[in-house]
Amino acid sequence: MKLHFKQNSAAIILRSFLAMLIVITVLSSVMTVLATGHQLLVNTSINSTNIVHSLKKRDIDSDDDWENWRVNSTLNTSTSYVRVHNDRDDAAVKYYYSPGAKRLLAGHLHKIPVFAHLYYEPGFGFLYHTTGDAYKIHYQLWTNMNSQFKLLGRIVLVALLVLLATLIISPFYIRFLTNRLTAPLANLTRSAENATKTTSREKLQLPVPDKPTETTQLALSFNSLLSRQHDQAEKEKLFILNAAHELRTPIATIRSHAQLIKRRAKAHPEVIAQSVKYIDDESHQMETLVEELLALTRADRATFDFEQYDLSASLAALAKNTAPLFPQRLVTEIDSGIQLTAHEASVTQIVTNLLNNASKYAEPNTTIKLVLKLINDQTVIQVIDEGSGIAAEDKAHIFERFYRSSNVRGTIPGTGLGLAIVAELASLNGAKLTLNDNVPQGSIFSVRFGKRVRNKGG
Repeated sequence: MKLHFKQNSAAIILRSFLAMLIVITVLSSVMTVLATGHQLLVNTSINSTNIVHSLKKRDIDSDDDWENWRVNSTLNTSTSYVRVHNDRDDAAVKYYYSPGAKRLLAGHLHKIPVFAHLYYEPGFGFLYHTTGDAYKIHYQLWTNMNSQFKLLGRIVLVALLVLLATLIISPFYIRFLTNRLTAPLANLTRSAENATKTTSREKLQLPVPDKPTETTQLALSFNSLLSRQHDQAEKEKLFILNAAHELRTPIATIRSHAQLIKRRAKAHPEVIAQSVKYIDDESHQMETLVEELLALTRADRATFDFEQYDLSASLAALAKNTAPLFPQRLVTEIDSGIQLTAHEASVTQIVTNLLNNASKYAEPNTTIKLVLKLINDQTVIQVIDEGSGIAAEDKAHIFERFYRSSNVRGTIPGTGLGLAIVAELASLNGAKLTLNDNVPQGSIFSVRFGKRVRNKGG
């Protein structure tokens, strides 16, 4: 059966920390046992070697020497076993045994693999074996290591108790810690779920916890995203309302003149031509509005592929083709050889809209100037007119959708979308759009492109 574990942050952190603690505790315990065991073995080796050296100094070759050594030796015969083999030709006694040594050697000592001097004998336990030779006398010492192995066993027991305590205590602490870390994120998640269920049209904001910092930043980012979505939704609502309002006027005019023709055409045929003219004008206004609405919608969703092209030649051709269409005089100041990496069709649309806007609000006997130049590694396109200018209170809103100044609304036809389209297309091309006053009269619209431009001759 496949086990299913919780996959939330708290559960994952708990499992990860618990596994890490178990591994660390087990490794630490094993290393401690190995280090202690090795040190005990080294100490036993040193003590055994010292005892053998003391035997060699005695030169035990007779019963008197053996008895003298046993009386004066501090060797614990209950844990150490000595056999002396006198191999000299004149030796009266060949072997001497300490208490228990003969019984030990009567058995079958089992050598422990890996450890060169370690043996095991039932009834005696683990024994460390040391030898030495001096003047044809061979000394053998077996040191009982039961006390050392008991100490090692206690260390293993303590390590197991520590591991058990770790397994019991650490989950509670880790759970406390993970809950403390993930609680703000869980609260943020619940708040987001509740926000998706609400039907309120007010701006939604999630609670921002004081800590941890990552969750605080996440909440702030979510709130920023919610704010942008709310603002975008409000703009879209306003856009729809403005579009409906702008369409309502020509539709009402067309309907009124159609009804006028229907009621009075037979009795007064002269109203037909007048009403048809109004219907044609208003339908043309509707057509212009719809086209600009479509252009603005396409700009909202557009992503452009930039290519380098000759901007100087493109603007010169545009000026030549549009100059006959304007009642004003169109003059150009276009530096030659300027290359621009941008979307050519949209840049042409920007300049066309700015020229049409200048012509719409300037007197017929004035001049419109189209300028192209390089300023501090930036390409600057300017459309300068000699119209009535734009009031200071209108400049902040001039690029908003459907915005029209109060002094031109109703007197000069327009949709209020032309400059909004310019601003959107400029943004998509990475350009900055600015408005300044033209002294003594008129306006200067400037489009500044960054360092993706260069001069052929530069």
